[in-house]
Amino acid sequence: MTEVDTDALGSALLASVPFAATLGIEFTAPDTARLPDRSDLHNHVGGPHAGALFALGETASGAVVLGAFADQLGRATPLAVRADIAYQKLARGDVTATARLGAEPADVVATLDAGERPEFPVHVEITRADGAVTATMTVLWTLRPH
Repeated sequence: MTEVDTDALGSALLASVPFAATLGIEFTAPDTARLPDRSDLHNHVGGPHAGALFALGETASGAVVLGAFADQLGRATPLAVRADIAYQKLARGDVTATARLGAEPADVVATLDAGERPEFPVHVEITRADGAVTATMTVLWTLRPH
């Protein structure tokens, strides 16, 4: 990924996706988002609700997409196409989602340049403060030409 200003990226994403701000999602790196522990987001077992974890992962994946393709936003809109999440361990406390692009940015842009609508995966790992992986997620993204 190219050099990205985490604060600017986080501010832009939270301004365009108010739901992420409502959840209190914070950005600690261009590829990493954090969901602070909040009792109003808990489920019946005292950890973050599955929907909050999903939103955290999808938000982290979106930040990676914006960071990788910011220079393409004048001609294409990034959209999530579908997502798959596997909940593996009970999440407690603050949780962090780290995302990585599953395609070469140049290949995605080449597909866009060819007049096609590229689709590409972003892989996400959601962890607890102790480092245990609580969920893994793959979000399929596209760049829809204007």
